Amino acid sequence: MKTSHLYRMRFTYPEGWSVSLAGPESSESQHFFIAEGTCEGKLAGRLRASNHPRRRGDGTFEPNFQGVIETADGAVIYHECRGYGRAYPPGRRQIVVSGFHLSDHAKYRRLNDVVTVGTGEVRAVSPDSSELVIDWYEVVWEPVAE
Repeated sequence: MKTSHLYRMRFTYPEGWSVSLAGPESSESQHFFIAEGTCEGKLAGRLRASNHPRRRGDGTFEPNFQGVIETADGAVIYHECRGYGRAYPPGRRQIVVSGFHLSDHAKYRRLNDVVTVGTGEVRAVSPDSSELVIDWYEVVWEPVAE
């Protein structure tokens, strides 16, 4: 498999809510976050999104992320991703996700049938805040070897 770097996404959650599903046999929770940030690279612009992840009992988050990227050149690109926000290592938790993009802008329309993968980190900025940084890569189609 070959990948090609598309962009870096950086964002924070200025607002968020959670509901604990904890009980005698569970420490799960459901969350809802508003994301604000930027994208740099082949897609560059402003990011606005929501994430409503479930936090499993082992501390792993399962993101369910939808939003838009408003590019510097005037395009709107819908972005959606799912995956894992691992509970380790402390202070720089790992992110591994897959994603999709949609746009009606001529420059970005090719992304409408591209699968992307992202890896990144949840970086602790202070005890009460974090910055999420994800590098996004296009999965490049190659013929299957005979």
